[in-house]
Amino acid sequence: MSNPKKPKSDLVLSIDENSPIPIYLRVKQLITSQINKGVWTTNQKIPSESELVNQLGCSRMTVNRALRELTAEGLLVRVQGVGSFVAESQGQTALFQINNIADEIASRNHQHRAEVLVLESIQADSLQSLQMQVQESHPLFHSIIVHFENDIPIQVEERLVNSFLVPDYLKQDFTQITPHAYLMAHAPVTEGEHIIKAILVSTQEAKWLKINKAEPCLLIRRRTWSNKNLISSARLIYPGHRYHLEGKFTP
Repeated sequence: MSNPKKPKSDLVLSIDENSPIPIYLRVKQLITSQINKGVWTTNQKIPSESELVNQLGCSRMTVNRALRELTAEGLLVRVQGVGSFVAESQGQTALFQINNIADEIASRNHQHRAEVLVLESIQADSLQSLQMQVQESHPLFHSIIVHFENDIPIQVEERLVNSFLVPDYLKQDFTQITPHAYLMAHAPVTEGEHIIKAILVSTQEAKWLKINKAEPCLLIRRRTWSNKNLISSARLIYPGHRYHLEGKFTP
């Protein structure tokens, strides 16, 4: 930690005063964003608690909570009497790869396109509240998108997103960027969960995939977290004859 870089003195920090997200969480997101964007780099000292209080206009208790939680999550290192520093990367990798479907298709030299069927704001019902770890009636964003490879539908993606944590989700054009790519840019995944099943789809889902309703399909349920916050829960359906899972491992 010798000769640490100083934070840029001309950097102006601010948080959205109208956001419904708790203030301490907004402070955490701001600090995380500065680190993810490379504004503050490994071993660099970030603005002091007092500087953050003055710039952001919030209480010392709020800033202190944000810094304590980021330290507990391994993003910061706090040195008593000196300040807070960006921690060195822990080199964590997921047990499985979370890929962008558009990149997968491009890697095969094929064309990807997407059709957005649903893009809306909803209130969580009892099942959705369990999926997203929120209270019932919590506002969520809901999307259904069909992904095509060379004009053949290969995936139905139904996704729930925490609207407080990713407030601009509904403003995106998901024919130009996938939800995965957008979320990775704005809430990088630090933890993920996959549940895989063989299923028969609904009549509507069979129409979207242009398959016989009796055809077995592969379902991947995927939940992703960013810095301990559950960001998204996705239901990904693939026609069985058009998709397979592949992985490598070392015993």
